[in-house]
Amino acid sequence: MTTTATAPVHPTECPTDQELLARFGPLFDDIAAGAVQREVQLQLPRAEVQRLKAANFGALRIPQEQGGFGASLPQLFLLLTRLAAADSNLTQLWRGHFAFVEGLLLDDGGPRAQRWFPVIVRGAMIGNASSELTGTSLEDISTTISGDGAAPLLNGTKYYSTGSIYADWIAGSALTDGERVSYAVAAAAPGVECRDDWDGFGQKLTGSGTTVFADVPVDRADIRPFVRHQPSHVHAFFQLVLVASLAGIARAATDDVVGFVAPRTRTYINATSPVPAGDPQVQQVIGEVSSLAFSAAASVDAAARALGVSLGVLTTEGLGTGVQRDAVAEAEIAVYQAQVSVIPQVLTITSRLFEVGGASAVSIARGLDRHWRNARTIASHNPAIYKARAIGEWELTGELDRLRT
Repeated sequence: MTTTATAPVHPTECPTDQELLARFGPLFDDIAAGAVQREVQLQLPRAEVQRLKAANFGALRIPQEQGGFGASLPQLFLLLTRLAAADSNLTQLWRGHFAFVEGLLLDDGGPRAQRWFPVIVRGAMIGNASSELTGTSLEDISTTISGDGAAPLLNGTKYYSTGSIYADWIAGSALTDGERVSYAVAAAAPGVECRDDWDGFGQKLTGSGTTVFADVPVDRADIRPFVRHQPSHVHAFFQLVLVASLAGIARAATDDVVGFVAPRTRTYINATSPVPAGDPQVQQVIGEVSSLAFSAAASVDAAARALGVSLGVLTTEGLGTGVQRDAVAEAEIAVYQAQVSVIPQVLTITSRLFEVGGASAVSIARGLDRHWRNARTIASHNPAIYKARAIGEWELTGELDRLRT
């Protein structure tokens, strides 16, 4: 069911970073306040998602003339990183929604954008249900849409359908007469079942579970051919949301270790200062993790700017497919470089923070372990070893066709 949203703010020009942070920052702070409790109690952030919907968070990238905020890609990723610092589950569970919006922006005002922009501006969230356990790779699917009537039927089972249990609509891919298509159906439609059965040791609250479709009617207007080889920045966009989630974890872990150390009065017998905050070795560890968190956020921003350049090329007429493919490839390389560099930085932060806390830092109530568990889980998506190889090949040969590993 679509959420009734508050009206977005429409400045006379595109919003500044400060305006966007002023609007969403207090909401992020409220989300952060309950993050540890939700993690420890395994409490799904349904209320927090609803508040983001009501604030029209999902309309950040929709043009102002269509009722959205008109935020740039760097601005979106700034906010996604800040949201991840509050609760990394939330950034990841919005991933499919914002990728869907990026696809609409490629439509450049066409009928698909005109169909969905108003729905999203009214507060709807789009979930993603594409991955299957069929075959040997993500390319293999067995979900089908069949029937000759006005509303053919969707049948199949999707896994890792992150965010779908919170969504108003669910988008994915299926086969029709052997041809791959994209679809979107209402999450509340008869025959849709979303299961919260993700069993990973991190990112437990993303709703990355199973979605089952049993004879779900699909409006033919919401079925479109799957264009396999058309240049698009959406693949890299999906990856960068995960990197932004990691950068947010880095910031949260740094803030948490500072908050843990600063008021402490108990220290070790062999410490060089009577209080931990005055200990040069403790200061060094915190300085190092703070620097790594800064680097992670900077990497996300640089990659987001490269992604924005690629979108500009994709939506400019007359540049040719070759120019578009080159722009997309450069953006993908930037995202992959961010991924390869950020992952070890964040895993270092989330491990080293325990060096300044002693046994009391491992208290379940503090929830400091969530940072490593969540970072390690996110880092396992699309493993970075394949991205590193692709970057190396590109640097050595300029080969572009095998980037999407």
